[in-house]
Amino acid sequence: MKLKTIAWSLVVMSIVSFSILLSLGSDIYRQAPPLPDKVVSTAGVEVFTYQDIDQGQLAWRSMGGHQLGSIWGHGAYVAADWSADWLHREAQAWLAIGAKERFNSTFAKLTVHQQAGLEADLRADIRPNSYDAKTNTIEISERRAQAIAQVKAHYVSLFGKGADTQELRVAYAMKDNTLINVERREQLSAFVFWSAWAAVTQRVDTDYSYTHNWPFDPQVGNNPTSSLIVWSILSVCVLILGIGALVWYHASHAEEALPKAPSDDPLFSMKVTASQKVAGLYFMTAIALFLIQMLLGGVVAHYAVEGQSFYGVNTADLFPYSLVRTWHTQLAVFWIATAWLGTGLYIAPALSGHEPKYQWQLSLVLWAALVVIVVGSMAGEWLAVQQVFSLDNNYWFGHQGHEYIDLGRFWQLFLMIGLLIWLALVTRAIKPILGSDTDQKPIIWVLYISCVAIGGFYLAGLGMGKHTNMAIAEYWRWWVVHLWVEGFFETFATAVTALMFVRLGLVRTSSANSAVLFATLIFLTGGIIGTAHHWYFVGTPNSVIAWGSIMSALEVVPLALIGFEGLQTYRMRKAASWVSKYHWPIMFFVATAFWNLFGAGVLGFLINTPIALYFVQGLNTTATHAHGAFMGVYGNLGLGLMLFCLVGISQLKGWADALLKWAFWSFNIGLMAMLLMSLLPIGIIQFVNAIDSGYWFARSPELMQGDLVQSLVWNRVWGDVVFSFGGLLLALFSAKLVINYFKKAAETADS
Repeated sequence: MKLKTIAWSLVVMSIVSFSILLSLGSDIYRQAPPLPDKVVSTAGVEVFTYQDIDQGQLAWRSMGGHQLGSIWGHGAYVAADWSADWLHREAQAWLAIGAKERFNSTFAKLTVHQQAGLEADLRADIRPNSYDAKTNTIEISERRAQAIAQVKAHYVSLFGKGADTQELRVAYAMKDNTLINVERREQLSAFVFWSAWAAVTQRVDTDYSYTHNWPFDPQVGNNPTSSLIVWSILSVCVLILGIGALVWYHASHAEEALPKAPSDDPLFSMKVTASQKVAGLYFMTAIALFLIQMLLGGVVAHYAVEGQSFYGVNTADLFPYSLVRTWHTQLAVFWIATAWLGTGLYIAPALSGHEPKYQWQLSLVLWAALVVIVVGSMAGEWLAVQQVFSLDNNYWFGHQGHEYIDLGRFWQLFLMIGLLIWLALVTRAIKPILGSDTDQKPIIWVLYISCVAIGGFYLAGLGMGKHTNMAIAEYWRWWVVHLWVEGFFETFATAVTALMFVRLGLVRTSSANSAVLFATLIFLTGGIIGTAHHWYFVGTPNSVIAWGSIMSALEVVPLALIGFEGLQTYRMRKAASWVSKYHWPIMFFVATAFWNLFGAGVLGFLINTPIALYFVQGLNTTATHAHGAFMGVYGNLGLGLMLFCLVGISQLKGWADALLKWAFWSFNIGLMAMLLMSLLPIGIIQFVNAIDSGYWFARSPELMQGDLVQSLVWNRVWGDVVFSFGGLLLALFSAKLVINYFKKAAETADS
């Protein structure tokens, strides 16, 4: 296929895909679960108001939001899914009241026929849509109002310091007084009720709820819909068709042999510019953030066995689970993004041979700003979880509550400005080569466009505001998480890696051009619209399931042949004797290919189809995929890019291959041990129990605090220790580089 054809196909595909994505967004805006002015009983008693629900969402944000339990399956895994938990507790309270009123008995003591009759009455009461659009009011029965009052009292106790819920707080890794006062706890109850109401209430003129009958709970009538099953089967068929087409394409195009490597390293003798040296500061910062994130991950994992302590020491008051997990997930984005930013600042002048005036000074200022953002946002999140801020100030300076976009809106805007400044710095450095007729022009333009996307697509986070409906907020959140992190970072890395190998003379330019354009076309064909698979059960219309299932299946297609890429990359290690200096950066790229197949592909498709995700969303199967994809793919890729650039910056002064060797194997063996010895088995146990007993039970302390699951949680220690050993070795490697850099600088100054 000609380069021009691929390029135009990429342009057309992007325009069509984003048009469809925006159209789905329009549907979500129009069909999101309504936020009523008030919820009233049939007797006219006001149960909740819009103000209660809205302020409850802000209270939910202030305690960590997605980082403590989950809503509609999105969030953390130790505490309950609050939507499923409320729905189950409300149903049990309703049945208990009904059994007392009708039979003067407890529900458990009723006959099977009596229980079945009450359960049928329960479904008839809570599933019909009683929302009145004219008055913007939800009307509920008296019995349901009584049940809601009981669940509300439970939540007030749980999020406070009630003695009756103390054991549950420990099981959920919640600190005492998670919310600082009764008013916030009651408001939170209103917000959680609304999320549960949307999960069980049927859309107008349909027989399924706003969340497509998620969570699975047959007692309340939440069973898989026909569309979940049909589109799941069709998505698998499309996956098989896509893989077949890609194999045919690959087989019909003869693989071009690698060129003979140059006798000397074409890059090693290049003079390192001042701004490229500053890029080294970005890399050291990224490594430091990675090490902190790694240590926090161990603490997060331990909270699953000691909910308020760390090996007997009470840590929940100062550093509760929700805070530590916030920092852990946020630093994952920060360190990988910092590695990407440093790579961009290093590669731009390397490509153009142009060092703009004041480039290193501006790069240094940007680095300082990023440090302020990291430290400032983390401090704001600590103050938020400690309930220091008002709900309004929390939104701006504390915790926004949305996973991966946790930082307060002020810090979010600050980061957006920083990304745009980074884009400007890259543009001024790479500009001379953008208009040239170099044979590498296609890759360079893909690289630059991905830089523009990295700088611009974080702006999508502004689509959700302080009072945005959760369904709409999830729509925009995944624009950032899926498109920004998973999409355009991937495109950037593909182009950068190809350019590095082309500049080294290890890959022909013609091969790299077509490979990068074709890979980008294939990846984004499924990747853009495939964003929708994150929205199946967050109050979105049926069209989301159709588009999301088919297009996200196509995301897996290119991973089927990722082994070819990994093998080709692996062979480059011995192309010439001088390539040995890039041995471990190349090995990290090889590991990226492996984890792309296993972590992103196999573990991703495990939870990808609508019917699978219906049962496993928010279980440890999700955490398995997240770790395999985020650390396995983006972590290895980030480390590989940094090391590649550091070869040139350090000129191998203080370079220690032995440390990198053991760090590489420790990271990848440790990560695999975490997944196979702990996270995946727990996820499968939850999967089985979700099918057998309902989703609420798969997240319950009865299951998660049981002996089998707890022993598997402890099993994670083996992987954590091995992985942490790799972190220690990377720290030693970095320290050697820094010491030798300053030693060399001192010698130069003396001479």
